[in-house]
Order: sequence, then structure tokens, then C-alpha cells
Amino acid sequence: MNSQTAYPEKGPIDVQLTPDEALALTGVEFNGNHKIKIEAQRKIRNAFEKKFDFNTPAR
Repeated sequence: MNSQTAYPEKGPIDVQLTPDEALALTGVEFNGNHKIKIEAQRKIRNAFEKKFDFNTPAR
């Protein structure tokens, strides 16, 4: 993704991850369950969508 978005506010984004999800985002692979990383990424994407409005054009 090469697009840039201007974020109107800077600050933390709170996401609740399980320990396995956090490890999966650091690169640890769970051979029996690849869905752990996918679920963690989905949670982060949803948190961004709730915090920032991506439908309005950047200035």
C-alpha cells in the first residue's frame, strides 16, 4: 500500500490482543493455526477504521 493518509489526531490506538496474536505479529509462526496472525491484523485494521475516517480526502 503506497497511499499516505493525514491523521487529524496523533495518539494511541488501543487494541486487545491475546498473547498468541501479539507473538504472531512479531513473526512467530504457529504451524497448526495460521489464522492467529490474520485475526490480530483484523483487530488492528478495525481499530484504525474506528479511530480515523478514511472516507474523507486528505488535505
